[in-house]
Amino acid sequence: MAALPGKCMCGAVTFTATPTPGGLGAGACHCGMCRKWSGGMYLSVDCGSSVVFDDGAPVGSYKGSEWGARLFCKECGSSLLWQTQDGQNQHVSIQAFEDPSQFEIGIQVFIDKKPENYALANDTKTMTEAEVFAHYMPDGDP
Repeated sequence: MAALPGKCMCGAVTFTATPTPGGLGAGACHCGMCRKWSGGMYLSVDCGSSVVFDDGAPVGSYKGSEWGARLFCKECGSSLLWQTQDGQNQHVSIQAFEDPSQFEIGIQVFIDKKPENYALANDTKTMTEAEVFAHYMPDGDP
């Protein structure tokens, strides 16, 4: 897939990102931090380390853990992406792209933390909290 343009709600932050072929693809995160940050499940697409922000973009960063950071627009507060601290694993909000429907949700992470009051209609791969930590953290321990 080619690089796609993205932006926050107010347009102050613009960027390009390339979804990763063969990566984890688009997914839903049900962890407590993502639910508080996004107001629900966080829907994102794996973009590897391809995100490039335009010069002067007012991007803020919140270090939510020793291994992850959440980037947002300092002007409107839009949630833009979650990434590992080293920036090598960037998961961009599908809502930041013009057509979020182009991304099929194929995985749900932190499935063991999902509240019981909602569910996705399609079948997906799932990963528990322990499986996510083992995938992203060298020693598997938060």
